[in-house]
Amino acid sequence: MNISTFFTLYLISIPLFFLIDLVWLGVIAKDFYQVRIGHLMEINWTAAIMFYVVFLIGLTYFAIYPAISNGTAWKATLLAGALFGFFTYATYDLTNLATLRGWPLDLTLVDMVWGSVLGGSVAALTRYFYLLVQS
Repeated sequence: MNISTFFTLYLISIPLFFLIDLVWLGVIAKDFYQVRIGHLMEINWTAAIMFYVVFLIGLTYFAIYPAISNGTAWKATLLAGALFGFFTYATYDLTNLATLRGWPLDLTLVDMVWGSVLGGSVAALTRYFYLLVQS
């Protein structure tokens, strides 16, 4: 593994992830989450930042870096990122559904779809911008 390439991909993914996720959480789906779990919501910024760091390391390792290393097309990069997002968000949401009384099923399903969209779009866009800078 080329650490320099990995780190560059990781750095490109950070602002993309924040921009896309903050538009989703802060604008598009703000009321959706507030209505369903507002009584549970209190942001622990340390944990939130740790999630972003870990998620993006995983996304880079499992989807973005292999796409660059293997010359994978953007559609395959999008799919790999979407699957990573789906599995990580499904782990969180299905665990909550299984263990927390009153955890909403519709939130679980929407959030799993969101994880797929987020992971796929960040992976594909990171690939795009990396290749743009390299040319």
